[in-house]
Amino acid sequence: MLAIIRGIIVILYTILLCFFGCIYCLFSPRDPRHVMTFGHAFGRLHKVFGIKFVERIPAEARQYGPSIYIGNHQNNYDMITMSNAVQPRTVTVGKKNLVFIPLFGQLYWLTGNILIDRENRSKAHGTISQVVSQIKKNCISVWMFPEGTRSRGRGLLPFKTGAFHAAIAAGVPIVPVCASSTHKIKPNRWNNGTVIVEMLPPIDTSKYSKEQVRKLAEHCQQMMQAKIEELNKEVEELNKLS
Repeated sequence: MLAIIRGIIVILYTILLCFFGCIYCLFSPRDPRHVMTFGHAFGRLHKVFGIKFVERIPAEARQYGPSIYIGNHQNNYDMITMSNAVQPRTVTVGKKNLVFIPLFGQLYWLTGNILIDRENRSKAHGTISQVVSQIKKNCISVWMFPEGTRSRGRGLLPFKTGAFHAAIAAGVPIVPVCASSTHKIKPNRWNNGTVIVEMLPPIDTSKYSKEQVRKLAEHCQQMMQAKIEELNKEVEELNKLS
């Protein structure tokens, strides 16, 4: 019953947010400032699922300037956890077919996110150039999930190199964002414990050449893996006390 009630609340909230969000964005379509606004709006749904959310964003984060943000991609709950960490003028990269989802797809496009065709390898490679061009031309940041797919409780998956190619080519830092595990969240459980999202310090990519992309990716993965394990241990202790 609780899962049904939560489902109804989420559906109604999403429909209303997307409907009025599309109208709002029509006054300034494709403005990257909208992504943070609506990302944080979706992030408020963590309360509906009985999640105690802890956000650790450095005070100086808004001064980083154009960057590539990378996060661990776990499941659909990323929409109500990781979305809270989106910074000003940061857009995301998503599948092209997202635009066909009623209301949500239109909002996703209107807010200025970048759509890619993952089924077409040549277009996917061209996306890196598109991302680099957008960063330089519009002075924006881009949020990417280097795992390329949801991990669904399997831990941090191997990283693809697209985000790191883009960061080196654009001359911008990589900013890792780590979330503690969310795969044990149950829609039918009142209290789903604590989820911590923490932003790590920027990683200077100027030290890496195009030939060292894999080295950069592995460095970021090791750093994120260690932080996620640390966060999971902390959450475990907090949940024992609650």
